[in-house]
Amino acid sequence: MKKFNIRKVLDGLTAASSSSSAASAQSGNRENDMIQETLQSEHFQLCKTVRHGFPYQPSSMAFDPVQKILAIGTQSGALRLFGRAGVECYCQHESGSAVIQLEFLVNEGALVSALADDSIHLWNLRQKLPAILHSLKFNRERITFCHLPFQSKWLYVGTERGNIHIVNVESFTLSGYVIMWNKAIELSSKTHPGPVVHISDNPMDEGKLLIGFECGIVVLWDLKSKKADYRYNYDEAIHSVAWHHEGKQFVCSHSDGTLTTWNVRAPAKPAQTITPHGKQPKDGKKPEPCKPILKVEYKTTRAGDPFMILCGGLSYDTVGRRACLTVMHGKSTAVLEMDYPIVDFLTLCETPYPNDFQEPYAVVVLLEKDLVVIDLAQIGYPIFENPYPLSIHESPVTCCEYFADCPAEVIPALYSVGSRQKRQGFSKKEWPISGGNWGQGTLSFSEIIITGHADGSIKFWDASALMLQVLYKLKTAKVFEKPHGKEEKSSTEIVDEDPFAIQILSWCPESRVLCVAGVSAHVIVYRFSKQEVTTEVVQLLEVRMQCELNEVESPECGGEQVSAVSTPGTSSSPQTSLPQSHPSTSSNNSSDGLRDNVPCLKVRSSPLKQSPGYQVELLIQLVWVSGEPPQQITSLAVNSAYGLVAFGNGNGLAVVDYLQKTLLLNMSTAELYGSTDPHHRQPRSPRKTRQPSAGLCDGNDASAAPEEKCKSPTSDARDNSFSRSRSSSVTSIDRESREVISSFYFCDSLSKKSETVAVPSLWVGTSLGSMLAIALTVPSTPEQRMQQPVGVSFCGPVVRLKGGILRMAQLDASGTLLPHVYESWYEPNAPEEERERPRRRRPTTPPSSQENPDCQYAVVCSEKQAKVVAMPSQNCVYEHNITETSFVLRADVVTMTAGVGIACFCANGHIMTLSLPSLRPLLDVNYLPLTDMRIARTFCFSNQGQALYLTSPTEIQRITYNQETCDNLQEMLGELFTPVDTPEAPNRGFFKGLFGGGAQSLDREDLFGEETAGKASRSLAQHIPGPGGMEGMKGAASGVVGELARARIALDERGQKLGELEERTAAMMSSADSFSKHAHDMMLKYKDKKWYQL
Repeated sequence: MKKFNIRKVLDGLTAASSSSSAASAQSGNRENDMIQETLQSEHFQLCKTVRHGFPYQPSSMAFDPVQKILAIGTQSGALRLFGRAGVECYCQHESGSAVIQLEFLVNEGALVSALADDSIHLWNLRQKLPAILHSLKFNRERITFCHLPFQSKWLYVGTERGNIHIVNVESFTLSGYVIMWNKAIELSSKTHPGPVVHISDNPMDEGKLLIGFECGIVVLWDLKSKKADYRYNYDEAIHSVAWHHEGKQFVCSHSDGTLTTWNVRAPAKPAQTITPHGKQPKDGKKPEPCKPILKVEYKTTRAGDPFMILCGGLSYDTVGRRACLTVMHGKSTAVLEMDYPIVDFLTLCETPYPNDFQEPYAVVVLLEKDLVVIDLAQIGYPIFENPYPLSIHESPVTCCEYFADCPAEVIPALYSVGSRQKRQGFSKKEWPISGGNWGQGTLSFSEIIITGHADGSIKFWDASALMLQVLYKLKTAKVFEKPHGKEEKSSTEIVDEDPFAIQILSWCPESRVLCVAGVSAHVIVYRFSKQEVTTEVVQLLEVRMQCELNEVESPECGGEQVSAVSTPGTSSSPQTSLPQSHPSTSSNNSSDGLRDNVPCLKVRSSPLKQSPGYQVELLIQLVWVSGEPPQQITSLAVNSAYGLVAFGNGNGLAVVDYLQKTLLLNMSTAELYGSTDPHHRQPRSPRKTRQPSAGLCDGNDASAAPEEKCKSPTSDARDNSFSRSRSSSVTSIDRESREVISSFYFCDSLSKKSETVAVPSLWVGTSLGSMLAIALTVPSTPEQRMQQPVGVSFCGPVVRLKGGILRMAQLDASGTLLPHVYESWYEPNAPEEERERPRRRRPTTPPSSQENPDCQYAVVCSEKQAKVVAMPSQNCVYEHNITETSFVLRADVVTMTAGVGIACFCANGHIMTLSLPSLRPLLDVNYLPLTDMRIARTFCFSNQGQALYLTSPTEIQRITYNQETCDNLQEMLGELFTPVDTPEAPNRGFFKGLFGGGAQSLDREDLFGEETAGKASRSLAQHIPGPGGMEGMKGAASGVVGELARARIALDERGQKLGELEERTAAMMSSADSFSKHAHDMMLKYKDKKWYQL
């Protein structure tokens, strides 16, 4: 989480640059001289804050049993650390190589990571942002396995060549002591034994090292005598080895699905061989081979039978069966099915000492896309309820919105309805991964993240105080009939069969009205209610949006785009009944006929039970037109004060009154201009017959890529190469010329030049850079609002910009952002007499004067530039070209503590902020090269300097561009390391102590130190100092591993303090001598004088 060296732009120099803000009207200059802007470049700095979600493509795992911290490594070199709920940390290895193994220095606040590029690293976890203290890069051998004994500073590193090297983790230097493969196996095998797949020391004798080779040979190596005590041979390859805590037996798992138990002193043959999932033949023959057992753990209990836990080993005839974890306890065997393949598992035990009864209480299972913790102490092995936000990717995220500084009552309201959705049957115990402490400093505002998913679900997340917790889940697919003939199974990839995928979200936090647009050209309006209702018939409105344009069918066709004039009857009347079965006309020679007036999805016919939370108010569906599927919706806006929802696509726009359930407006883009259409349009050419696709209706072509089908409005204009494109099925010429509705903004504005009083308005932005205004006449009282229709009148174009319009907002005469108009939330299901309808809130507009008739500013931001337009004169007072060579993917008008500005994210990876209203550049950071459509689809800014994006299919990365948040980040982050006493070692007992039957210790320093073992070859590995620095090294130097270093530091500090004390004492003695001398001189001077001589 490094802070970026940002290029802060000097405020006064922008006027001289070619891309500077320019005042285009003299009157605008006079007005804006009076506006004092408070937002300055020193208010901005960019840095990453936290990463939430499941680690993408996990590869390894480790657990500190004393600190109770879990570490997960990934295939991209990421490191995620988890403690108690709310304590998470993300680190990244610079090389990006896969993490193949992790080893904690137990209770030391340090972690060793081994990577696929044959490097090992020591991480200091005693600081809030962990850093690498040392790295060691092996040059000649590939690392395959590492082992760090408990309370040891010597790390065993096994390699692909079969050798074992030893690393001092304090200095990260190699010992001269090496166990060579040929010395280990000698004549027991005629061939190379393969890579080292296991290393562990005997729990009762640290001087005995158990080495497992892939071919099936296991060697018990005596470290002192430097020779093998025993060698154990088996015909099948070994995958893992586990000790019994008494050090007399160990278990091996093999590639044929067998487990072999060996007595240490009987290497001739296994004491026991079992195939847990193999069918036992009656004639006494060997059981049928099974799949490999990838890992086995052997854990003992003081009061009962031991646990043997393994993954893999299933019979080959179980094709298609999900991955399983097998728990063998006494005579019982439990097979626990998992949702995803198992990457690794760890058994959590009461003691960190390997030579004591282990007392296992839980198993942490790392799956490819989930983390499961199983309670071993309860009957049936229930799982623990996971407190981390790891279910972001439960269905792929297709869109995302971020709301900082929300009304305080929204989060408790969502939590109260969401708490009823929780699953039952979890373990009653506390989550066992409970280490670390929360951060001290917190942000004072509420934050909510909303994610839309491919299965039509929507999740609300509490993102306050750098944490993330799911509040509420809404399933929009409940409104529709289930697709027939498709097997119900959870998918974690975006696929063609995602007809319910969420494309755009529009949410009003104050009124809690939610509006969503789906990929099948449907819009659903939801109201929030605390009461349960049963809806007999879903309120449905079918809209026929038809474009009389020359659509390009192939790259050979011309690219001229022509007039989009609606034919008579285009505007459909509202329907409250359910749609009829799909009609099919035979006017075409195709076998299926032309589909017409049919929506893509069928609404459910049975009553819909709606729990407290979000409930369907209205469903709007676009229908097929003469065999053409409806185009996907590209823009959406809802306003609770007016009771209206607006949506648009490549055909035009529609405005719906969701209170009266009526369609107010349905027209093509060209009709918005009237006679002032600036675009040259031609009559529609004869259309070729196009075969509609079954299943998902894409707005352009059924063969579009799945990623294209689930796009946000900001990414609607991009394909994966980020060229200037509008769709995957039209030519580049058509993409440039075709006009799509790209954004909306509801406000009370002076949209006409003659107006002096602000009226309800809808601003419309298009992909060709036009901003147009529509005036709305909304009845004033609630009674009139439900009886009288809302009037609509066109005000025409307001301003034109380069590139598609992305965002619009409104400032008052003082340059303050006018909040959007809204109606406060009320219970929609309350009886009419009990319902308190709050009055509609609207921003106050100061009256205009003769000297300065403009009292509002419209802020418009496009893919290329931003403009500030005085209203109602429509003079452009400020203009700024944001980018010439790239284009803006996301732009938001954001409120900071110090003022208001525009935040932009460009396709070239730059994040920029501009002041308002003068559009001075305040921040420009080359942050993130855009490599993935996912980032473009999910990047969003919010107030108070917050932003986020989906950095992988399973993880949300949050960033801040606020200087104050960057400065306070250390305080807000949680602490991973907390001082905890290491448990006492197990009591050896009187007789064991007397006769030497207890654990044998080993002076590894004497064996592996440079004096005894000599120096290792310099060419074998290269030491690389880490960026952690002296402070981190001091932090790591504690406990058993750093005892000497810590004592040395303490002695140095004590000596320094003693030296300072001695100096101060000497100074005081000198001062006392001086005072005594002066006093004696004074006494002699006045000794013989009379009082009157003084």
